Amino acid sequence: MGVAMAAASAAPAPLQPLESHLRGNAIVLLGEVHDNAAQHRLRLDLLREAFAAGWRPAIAMEQFDVERQADIDRARQERPRDAQHLIDQATTPVEGARSGEGWDWAYYRPYVSLALEYDVPLLAANLSNADTRRIVRGGLAARFDPERLTALGLDLAIAPDWQQAQEREIDRGHCGALPPTLWPRMAQAQFARDAVMADLLRQHAEQGIVLLAGNGHVRRDIGVPRWLGTEASRLFTVGLLERDDTGTPADAFDATLRTEAADRPDPCAQFKSRALGG
Repeated sequence: MGVAMAAASAAPAPLQPLESHLRGNAIVLLGEVHDNAAQHRLRLDLLREAFAAGWRPAIAMEQFDVERQADIDRARQERPRDAQHLIDQATTPVEGARSGEGWDWAYYRPYVSLALEYDVPLLAANLSNADTRRIVRGGLAARFDPERLTALGLDLAIAPDWQQAQEREIDRGHCGALPPTLWPRMAQAQFARDAVMADLLRQHAEQGIVLLAGNGHVRRDIGVPRWLGTEASRLFTVGLLERDDTGTPADAFDATLRTEAADRPDPCAQFKSRALGG
């Protein structure tokens, strides 16, 4: 575990040691920093190499909400090779609820196209933002009935070290601007997301499956892998980190690829502005 690899901006050489893990019935988790174009190119190259070599996994994506799976399947029947049509059908508002908000689909359309090109299952993996807000406000029972909680493993106590690590990540991800009283409720929502993703992976793992998700979901210490149970024996996780990221432990993944940081505004500026009354 924890094999670090430096990612060249153009050459695929760093990907070669990873290819042997992307085959058969492997469960592969590929992380990302959502707005980093270099990481998306690198990850897409890795997947294209694996598909060209004969791997045919299902592709599960954090960017699609689980309740939109029927829309994905219908769109594929309507226009089997039209990635944009699928995205439109799976993200348009339904009964006032928005889906797919906050994602730059220019980054994710190539993965949809890859699934359509090779005719492999494309799976919606995420809880919606609306469901996440329900959990933050009202707890897990606001989204899941008791039977579903048990099936997901969400009825079990979270180990203290796991809870604390998740809360630290929530605090770090919000630039220290959230009140500590909110951390446990937001951590509970993150646990729910990870448990739902893990359940999806178990259901579709027989042929092999790859999950595309943020690095937090991919981490072995706090993310989806902790919910996989016995299926974890077939698991391989890859974190895609930026070079200046010193807060994410590289040994939280089986392998790590690093790119330059994306050119973006200060992510903490909005929190600083609110603190100053802006």
